[in-house]
Amino acid sequence: MSGEQLKVTDLRSAIELLSRCDDELIYTDEPVDPMAELAGVYRYIGAHGTVQRPTQMGPAMIFNKVKGYDDVRVLIGLLCTRKRVARLFGTTADKLAFMLKDAVATPVAPIVIPQSQAACQEVVHLASDADFDILKILPAPTNTPEDAGPYFTMGMCYAADPETGEHDVTIHRLCVQSKDEISMYFVPGRHLDTFRQKAEAAGQALPISISIGVDPAIEIGACFEPPTTPLGFDELSIAGSLRNQPVELTDCVSVKARAIANAEIVIEGELLPGVRVREDQNTDSGKAMPEFPGYTGSAQPQVPVIKVKAITHRRHPILQTCIGPSDEHTNLAGIPTEASILQMVERALPGFVQNVHCPSPGTGKYLAVLQVKKRSPADEGRQRQAALLAFSAFSELKHVMLVDEDVDVFDINDVMWAMTTRYQGDVSTVFIPGVRCHPLDPSSDPAFSPSVRGHGIACKTIFDCTVPWDLKANFKRSQFMEVDVNRFVPGFSKK
Repeated sequence: MSGEQLKVTDLRSAIELLSRCDDELIYTDEPVDPMAELAGVYRYIGAHGTVQRPTQMGPAMIFNKVKGYDDVRVLIGLLCTRKRVARLFGTTADKLAFMLKDAVATPVAPIVIPQSQAACQEVVHLASDADFDILKILPAPTNTPEDAGPYFTMGMCYAADPETGEHDVTIHRLCVQSKDEISMYFVPGRHLDTFRQKAEAAGQALPISISIGVDPAIEIGACFEPPTTPLGFDELSIAGSLRNQPVELTDCVSVKARAIANAEIVIEGELLPGVRVREDQNTDSGKAMPEFPGYTGSAQPQVPVIKVKAITHRRHPILQTCIGPSDEHTNLAGIPTEASILQMVERALPGFVQNVHCPSPGTGKYLAVLQVKKRSPADEGRQRQAALLAFSAFSELKHVMLVDEDVDVFDINDVMWAMTTRYQGDVSTVFIPGVRCHPLDPSSDPAFSPSVRGHGIACKTIFDCTVPWDLKANFKRSQFMEVDVNRFVPGFSKK
């Protein structure tokens, strides 16, 4: 069976698929310290994204020997290239957003299996055990020496609305604060925070599971946001559609919650009502960790706390982690954003937008490039309507670049060429000031511009790099002869 035919159902089958492919996955037996050294290595090997240069696109990496941990390996960079993500989904890089869009439209609900069948509970550590300590069991890494503490960065946080019972799964910043406590940072508006607030208003703890090391379909699906997945939409059903089979859940051993049954590791606990801690209380660094825009975020003065009740895991577990500003974030956030934009625009302007790309320089959240096809004079101006729809589809989007159908949205050089030759700043730019964007953009602050009324508010901008319909004849790209390149270079692919 070839690597392309292997069915991916969990993290281990994903790793097996990549191990059959050239240059997608490397292992090392060199002992590594999870405190900053591990991320320091991968920064050079394959992080890419907005990570400090030099860096590059490269393979995922498994560290077989982590200092202080005999039984746990660490995987980093699984989703750090779009090509690798496409390979894990059995498609091509340019079709990923369309696949995700279709999966949202045809959800497959998760199912619950008995605990006796759950691989994630092969080994159980209870917080009531005298020697229980999160960091003695799991090597939570830091990205830099300045981090507030050790972080779990790829945990699928799953909880239920205490009033309706509806579930949601998202990824959040989780900092280990003590032997049985983890702080959890919520960007405003996240659904799990809505659940937490409801429970807290009732004076109740919110049971929660954190599943680490799962099928990449779950990780990508978890990053959809409203309006594509409104409150009450369980994003695990997207992964079910992608794999054409339901995600299997199991009941937790210590709290009234459910966990992903084939996860490598599950942390079980409760979000405590009314309890807050300073994120950097153990280090006084003033910093949190490197965030996706490429800057280290400030430690939050008050963040909610998870009281950990148990840790369960597979035998010889693999802890999955990522570097905050790496292209892993670009793909996790960006591909669902592309799918959301395609869904929104197709409803209003059928057949007009040909593709969407949220590229690495835009962190997957701040920039989208829309490829449009003007088919008649009546389509002139609709490109800007498409941009407005993109902002509606994803509220944290800051910039939209519009290009014609002859520009490759996945080639930033081609996009910049369009901006250079088909764009005039005074007539091709649309400013939309005073709109809520994302709090981790450091330029969205009154200190940066007097036009910004409060932190997290931005001037959203449309860069229209399309050719006006009546000037199309003046902007035709040079056409070359179509040839069989394989006559001259056997095995060469034009793609």
